[in-house]
Amino acid sequence: MFNFNFNFKLLFTFLFFFSGTVLATEMTVYKSPYCGCCSAWVKHIQAAGISVKVIEQDNNDQLRKNLSMPTQLASCHTAIIDGYVIEGHVPVADIKRLLSEKNDIQGIAVPGMPASSPGMDVEGNNDPYQVIAFDKTQKLRVYNQYNIQ
Repeated sequence: MFNFNFNFKLLFTFLFFFSGTVLATEMTVYKSPYCGCCSAWVKHIQAAGISVKVIEQDNNDQLRKNLSMPTQLASCHTAIIDGYVIEGHVPVADIKRLLSEKNDIQGIAVPGMPASSPGMDVEGNNDPYQVIAFDKTQKLRVYNQYNIQ
């Protein structure tokens, strides 16, 4: 016979522990108060259901140094979520992948400000760009790539 209470409790337990685990933590974004593309990227992240705390500051160089982020990956904003560093206009799909895979890396970055990346959104632009993973020894590897022909 169908045991409603047992099945409901089992379902509730499963949903409680496994649903939304990727979005369980808040992202902290460090950005310039004057940067519109950073604000647009934050909206991109929030639209995916990730809670964001914004800290506005004029310069992230010391923060990046403290986080052992390779200087060649620098962009206009730096974020931290679940212990990972997210630098620049990283697509939310790559952030969700990183959080779900629990990779043993320091973070991921989109160096510079590619015109076709989230938050930049230059209409009709399909410039290629890569998402780069880096570890604590500053070893780099391609994590994902976009608009590559």
